[in-house]
Amino acid sequence: MIRESLILLEDNHLLVYNKQPGDIVQGDKTGDEPLSDQLKSYIKVKYAKPGNVFLGVVHRIDRPVSGTVVFARTSKALARLNAMLKDGTMTKTYWAVVQNCPASLSGHLVHHVTRNEKQNKTYVHEEAVSAAKRAELFYEVAGQSDRYFLLEVRLVTGRHHQIRAQLAHIGCPIRGDLKYGYPRSNADGSIHLHARRIGFIHPVKDVPVSVTARPPDEKVWNLFSEIGEREG
Repeated sequence: MIRESLILLEDNHLLVYNKQPGDIVQGDKTGDEPLSDQLKSYIKVKYAKPGNVFLGVVHRIDRPVSGTVVFARTSKALARLNAMLKDGTMTKTYWAVVQNCPASLSGHLVHHVTRNEKQNKTYVHEEAVSAAKRAELFYEVAGQSDRYFLLEVRLVTGRHHQIRAQLAHIGCPIRGDLKYGYPRSNADGSIHLHARRIGFIHPVKDVPVSVTARPPDEKVWNLFSEIGEREG
């Protein structure tokens, strides 16, 4: 069910939505209705559109993850947004909650990663190995509670499970992420990783766009609500 309060930006060319944990962006083997189809239905009803509604998926975030997801409402916008994603001019900033403080309060991680399709898991290597891809990100400790640390992560590359795998590799698995070494799962199946902010050049208007999403209203995320309020 689409919640209009979670639509962060909407115009004739694109739509940005604050995905909640458990939502899937595109259809998969589960057969659950994806966010893309729900948003098509929302657009069809809102604008009384006859026939099929076009909505292109620009990028995805994992099902247990929350935050900004960009959709294109025209094929022209989709092509231009895809080009930005490919050439790295679309910027992505994430928040991650971890229990272990990294050795350095800020850092630049560069690794080589391989993906095991059968396990749906990414493995991190210090040196290049066969079929590995370069994975690069910057992080800094943005906040601290009694038990947890909030890391702000800026992606340079966009590999499968990249943030989850690289943070786990430095001893900081994300809260709830059993797959990458956190000792306990979250009751709702989520992990504490949130696509906080996305930036790009509007595909038609040619002006800078920056969209920020609030984390879910949940007790651990709420420990860091003051930081979110300061940022807006």
